[in-house]
Amino acid sequence: MDSDDLVLPTPSSFPAFPYDPPYSIQTDLMRHVYTSIEKRQVTVVESPTGTGKTLSLLCSSISWLVDEKDRARKGQLLQQSLSPTSEPSWVAAQSLDIRKRELEAEDQEYEERLAKARKTEAHFRMLARARVTKKQRIAVDIAQDHLEEDAYLPDDDCEDSQDNFSPAVRALMAEMVKNNRRDPASQRDEPSCTKIYYASRTHSQLSQVLPELNKLKFGHLALGNTVPDTGNMSQADRDPSFQKKRTLDDVDDDQCEADRRQWRTVSLGSRRQLCINEDARSRPGDIDEKCRELLEGKQNRRCQYLPPVGDDTRMLDLRDQILASPKDIEDLATAGQNTQTCPYYGSRRAIPQAELVTLPYNLLLQKTAREALGIDLTNQVVIIDEAHNLIPTLLSLSSVRLTSNLLLTSLKQVSVYYQNFRNRLSATHALHLKRLLGFLDAFRKVAMDWMAEKMNAKSRRQDTEVMTVPDFIHMLGRKVEGINLLEIESYLKRSKIARKISRYAVDVSEGEKPGKHPSGVATPPLHTIEALMLGLAGASEDGRLIFSTIGDAVEIKYQLLNPSTLFRDIVEVARSVVLAGGTMSPISAVVSELFTYLPQDRLTTFSCGHVIPASNVRTLLLTKGPSGSDLEFKFAQQSDRQVVSELGQIILNFCNVVPGGMVVFFPSYTSLNFAREAWSQSGLLDKFSVKKKVFLEPQESSGVEMVLRDYAIAAKEHTLLDKKTGAVLFAVIGAKLSEGLNFSDDLARAVVVIGLPFANKNSPELQERLRYANQVESRSGVRRHAGGRDAAAEMYENMCMNAVNQSIGRAIRHRGDWASLVLIDRRFTSAAIRGKLPQWLRGDVAICETFGQAMKHLGTFYREKRQRVMC
Repeated sequence: MDSDDLVLPTPSSFPAFPYDPPYSIQTDLMRHVYTSIEKRQVTVVESPTGTGKTLSLLCSSISWLVDEKDRARKGQLLQQSLSPTSEPSWVAAQSLDIRKRELEAEDQEYEERLAKARKTEAHFRMLARARVTKKQRIAVDIAQDHLEEDAYLPDDDCEDSQDNFSPAVRALMAEMVKNNRRDPASQRDEPSCTKIYYASRTHSQLSQVLPELNKLKFGHLALGNTVPDTGNMSQADRDPSFQKKRTLDDVDDDQCEADRRQWRTVSLGSRRQLCINEDARSRPGDIDEKCRELLEGKQNRRCQYLPPVGDDTRMLDLRDQILASPKDIEDLATAGQNTQTCPYYGSRRAIPQAELVTLPYNLLLQKTAREALGIDLTNQVVIIDEAHNLIPTLLSLSSVRLTSNLLLTSLKQVSVYYQNFRNRLSATHALHLKRLLGFLDAFRKVAMDWMAEKMNAKSRRQDTEVMTVPDFIHMLGRKVEGINLLEIESYLKRSKIARKISRYAVDVSEGEKPGKHPSGVATPPLHTIEALMLGLAGASEDGRLIFSTIGDAVEIKYQLLNPSTLFRDIVEVARSVVLAGGTMSPISAVVSELFTYLPQDRLTTFSCGHVIPASNVRTLLLTKGPSGSDLEFKFAQQSDRQVVSELGQIILNFCNVVPGGMVVFFPSYTSLNFAREAWSQSGLLDKFSVKKKVFLEPQESSGVEMVLRDYAIAAKEHTLLDKKTGAVLFAVIGAKLSEGLNFSDDLARAVVVIGLPFANKNSPELQERLRYANQVESRSGVRRHAGGRDAAAEMYENMCMNAVNQSIGRAIRHRGDWASLVLIDRRFTSAAIRGKLPQWLRGDVAICETFGQAMKHLGTFYREKRQRVMC
């Protein structure tokens, strides 16, 4: 009997939620997520910033996980009780009771092991505080005068689980595994449990998850124990210390809270974030490649933080410490340093037993990354936060860029390698390499012919040309058309020969003795070719190749047009997928681009209101300027001095009534720079400065932090002597300041959006995406209503409004916050555009037919707020 036959009812309340009572919208959101997970659905959730989205997602999903654990336990016992038996009923009852005690004993033993790990961890921290940190000694033991050429040969054994080890090391590992199997003690049970994968775009966003997790009031409940009735939890069970984030140094040796139940959590990161080998980190080049070299252990150069092959004790101890208490990326690195064991591989070992796994987008969305980490999403719960970035991320991950120079380098490296080693290669390796050479040579010829034809003065060929995958394969010639590209890509991936070819080429080109490693380890050029071949083999209809020129070289870009292709692999195996964000509107865009293949009963959406009172936000659509002229900021108008001058008058008037900080978003850097120059020449910029200190978003990322710091200080200053009231920050929609930043309270008492930031339609990539959207719509057979827009127009508008909504979301960050939102462009008044604004503010939008109306609305709004503060 399947445990899923025991259906979990959706709770009416969530006792684990730390704030009692939660807002009604929080309860609604938690009930929706719980139901979606239980019904194995995909759901798109919009919960505005400040509504406790992360806390609600964690509370609902972990509450389901607790109930699921209890259901699985009951299912096991029920299955045993219903099994046909000839034994007397009292014997069967006793057997059932014994099995129940066995399950409880297994859980208790496991929890005791983690408690022991917490004590060990505290001991290591005490030693680390007392230890004098010395600079790591870089020891290179060169036991041979040269590296045997065998090291450059591809591995014959291509088992995925041993990809990074030489044949000799793998043989030793096989022997150790064989010996270990004779020792039951070495076969520690490593159960793989139902878990939640919680992904977000960056580690800084993920760093907010663990403090929220620690707020949940599950008390001493552990998923390894019998689950009590959460509806009857006593106040003592709701441990108030969960309100505070536990850092590694909060726990000392005597009071390490070893008996406390913790969620088994692991944070996944890259080698760059988790590597503790100072030698590898200090050397220039690709740290992934350096790590793989040290992992292979050639010339006694195996990384000192990796235990000897066959000795898993240190790694298992670190794994238990990782699971014993929640740790973010910084905590993981510290734990690895304290135990002198690699935290990158330690975190990977912790995945099977973890209940909550936090990880950035790229590690979840890329199939190769999931396979490398050993992530199996089958029947697991996947939560993707900040999901408004999901579609651009999927498209970016599926893109491959290479130049004709990289192509020539790859061809030369493979040719030299094949010529020097062909007599030592097995027939299988030789065949695959000959096919690879054929592909690279044909590719080179196509690129060179394209460049030559373009350089021909009589040629009408454009600077950029788009090809379908079948057309490109046909251009490569008959020999390549008959090659199975997926087979070659699979060979490159399994054999890891790209690294060996690259290493050999570097050793030869630098004239070094084999064995003396170069100062830097570069990413093998063949890795880019490998990614391109995977794309070409996997998406003939959805993919495009774009040829363009960069100086005297050709750039080739592979672009996947359908973002759902990558994501479908996740949706089809996961139990449930939750896409959540503060501004997911327009939600229809997410559904149309990612989930058109899903049946209706498996897809749900949810959009909740805001926790702020309606009086705390005033949304205005401004259609006319002070002169009475229509306001429309299309591309041509953005460089019209008269239009820009009137815009300056509008902003100057706003500066007179808006207290604190005001953030003004332009549609592009070009329009912002033009306005700045025009206002500087006319003196308007100086007039802004009389009322507010002026800041502009820098185009270089290095200057963002300083601008934000200075703006924050100025925005909070209210000086009566010089009549300045805060600051104004001019920024760009879709750039560095339009998402992921918190402009709460005085940092943004007004957000102004100028125009509709439609993307550049001259972009070949965008043109192909729009054309593809119409082709998909045509093939689907769906008929548009009379006068309705096609799929391309809808996608184009959705992309624009998604960017607008992200900018709007910078303000109103908590329940007590307040601000005005002003959208300047008459096109905002159309029903289609208004319908794509966030749901929580659609119902209270004022359309201002005159500029005077807008100023009256703003004056009344800020006067009321000022009076309330004074009271």
